[in-house]
Amino acid sequence: MTELRNAVVLVTGANGGLGIEFVNQALERGARRVYATARSPREWQDERVVPLALDVTDEASVAAAAAAAADTTVVVNNAGISARSPLLTAPLAEVRAVYETNVFGALAVAQAFAPVLAANGGGALVDIHSALSWLAKSGAYSSSKAALWQITNSLRLDLAGQNTHVLGAHLGYTDTPMTQALSVEKEDPRDIVAAIYDGLEAGALEVLADQTSRDIKANLSGPLEVLYPELTATV
Repeated sequence: MTELRNAVVLVTGANGGLGIEFVNQALERGARRVYATARSPREWQDERVVPLALDVTDEASVAAAAAAAADTTVVVNNAGISARSPLLTAPLAEVRAVYETNVFGALAVAQAFAPVLAANGGGALVDIHSALSWLAKSGAYSSSKAALWQITNSLRLDLAGQNTHVLGAHLGYTDTPMTQALSVEKEDPRDIVAAIYDGLEAGALEVLADQTSRDIKANLSGPLEVLYPELTATV
């Protein structure tokens, strides 16, 4: 189990809707310090929050952040971007940009902070996936989250020997700036982050933070038509 009381937490993508909640709720649970990272860090009113510049797509920036936050015990790999252009027509530069942040950026953070966590007793790595890790939609986002899901599964095995708790978290559409343009039912980010931190402190390896995630994972073993009813639609 990973206690957040007296922990030193680093949150990537801390300026976003989920990121702000990860910072605030870590403080509410007694974190001693929270590194709130972003390409352009915002100001925070709590002296326990340390704004820290971090571009997950820049290896030098990731290395500098790991050196500056060498007392970190919990890393929340939350930074992510979305793109909805269909894969058949999307510029490859757009697809690569999604993967650079959502896949390679998250992996770069894990690689850089693994020795930090080991030096501090093992700690925890929390990777933020999506219900779309298991359900494809148009664009590169869902496939990037599927890739991160498998990376997390591999990292969990690789980091077990240094006593690092690796948690993968899945969630459906949540009310954040990233989903602002979508006319769909959305979860409250406060509830999502609370569920993830509850799972972390309970020692869970995976958190399905809402009913959408639970339903989609439950249907993975069924026929594809269950997940994709449009495949059987009359043309």
